[in-house]
Order: sequence, then structure tokens, then C-alpha cells
Amino acid sequence: MKTFPASQLIINADGSAFHLHLKPEFLADKVILVGDQDRVNMVASFFDEGSIECDVQSREFHTITGKFHGKRISCISTGIGTDNCDIVMNEIDALANIDFATRTEKPEKRVLDIVRIGTCGGMQEDIPLGTFLVSQKSIGFDGVLAFYHDRDKIADLGFEKAFVEFTGYPAKAAVPYVVAANPELVDRIAKDDMMRGCTIASNGFYGPQGRVLRVDLAVPDINEKISAFRYEGQRITNYEMEGSCIAGLALHMGHRAMTVCCVIAQRKKEAANTDYKPRIKELVHTVLERI
Repeated sequence: MKTFPASQLIINADGSAFHLHLKPEFLADKVILVGDQDRVNMVASFFDEGSIECDVQSREFHTITGKFHGKRISCISTGIGTDNCDIVMNEIDALANIDFATRTEKPEKRVLDIVRIGTCGGMQEDIPLGTFLVSQKSIGFDGVLAFYHDRDKIADLGFEKAFVEFTGYPAKAAVPYVVAANPELVDRIAKDDMMRGCTIASNGFYGPQGRVLRVDLAVPDINEKISAFRYEGQRITNYEMEGSCIAGLALHMGHRAMTVCCVIAQRKKEAANTDYKPRIKELVHTVLERI
């Protein structure tokens, strides 16, 4: 079994994980990830009365663990971006599968169910605002997965190659990676009333998602190419900013993970809805019922 020195696994004086400030006993097997730290309170508002075990915040990382209809669930905020998700995914896996007292890998592994709930921009004209969209595949623009061993073994290399060639993807950018969500978890959450698709997890909100303000784009028509791209009957349905790292690291670590988003912007029609909170609340309740 692996052992982890203090510089690799940093444990706070109170026995909690370095960034999350969460102790191992407070991590549930069912985990909901949200970007916005305030959304953790909204998720927890659905928890059974008197069931909250912990409410911990450190920087943008806010965790509440409690029960929904008797199911033990941890809701954790990640902040924006895959760099933060790299922190969260590694620390929750450490909380689940490393003995903090001995700094050794546990012989029996816990498998977590991890569902990211977020917002996104739709990339196809037939995806209306307010759609609940599940990412069966995530396309990472961030490059995080390239820093981990055997990245190619969990990626769809054919999809990646076709995407880069079709879009004229910038040669100096990180090579996109394509990873699949856990199919059982996708079926459990999406059922037959949510749309399913392929989602880009962008490493920025403006230029990397084809938005133009004062600085022009390297590939000016990148979004038109993305919308037109097809691979083995699959199309790219939406943009968000975290799902690829969550799905990719979950595959490496042996967890089940997926992302579901509410569409709050329609990139093809240049439309957006800023009053989306009631729809997000509906999505949260649905996920809590199904996770």
C-alpha cells in the first residue's frame, strides 16, 4: 500500500483535509458538487430536519453533510474551474480512501457517487433555456488530465482527434481530452426526462468559450465549428467549466461521477436567462431524489 508524506497529503492540525477542512468521518458516500458556495445552503435546505452533521467553510470550499429522506449526502462547493475541481476530487478521494492517522492507502476502497449540479450554455438551436442537460461525455479544454498517468487509457482518442481536426483547434492550447460519465449514474439521474449530450468543460468564460470583448479570438468561428461538429452520431450540446476534471479523475480513482446542468444561455440564439434560480432549485430537488 502507498504511504503519503506530509508534503504530498497535507493534513491540518485538527485532522482535516488541507483545503476542504473536512474530516474523514464527515464525508458521505453520495456527494453533490456545486460551483457556488451559497448554493450549498440551498441544497441543504432540502435536508431532513436535524440531520446536518457538519457545516464547514474554507475559502470557496463549503461543505454541508446531512440526510435527505434518510440518504446521507455531502454537498461541497468547488468554486469555478477545473483547477479547483482537481483539489476537491483529490481531497474527497483522500478522505474516503486514505487513513489520515497512518498516511497509508486503505486496503478496501470506498466508491463515491459524485454528481455535479451546475449551469451551462447550450450550443444547439433545439436546446431551449431551462433544459436539464446531462453530460454523457465531457470534453476538457483545461489540460488537467494530462498531468496524470495513463490519461489515454480513459479517454476517447478518436473523438479527440476528430474534434481537433474539424475545429482547427489552436495548436498552442492544451490538447482537449474526452472522457465519459458513469453510465449507471447517468441513467439513474437522467431517467427519461433529461436531455443527454456531450459537454465542453472550458478553461475560461470569455475567449475559451468563444466570447469576444476587447481581445479577438485565435479561431474567430470556433463556436460555429463546434456546433457543426459530429462524431459517430454525437454532437456537442453545451459549455460549462468543471465536468471534465470530475469525470476524468473519477475514472482514475474508481468513483462514479457525472454532471447535470440547467441551460441558462443559448449561444446560437444569443439569449440568456439570469432569473434561473427557481429552475436550479427544481434540478437540485430532482437530483436529491435520484442520487
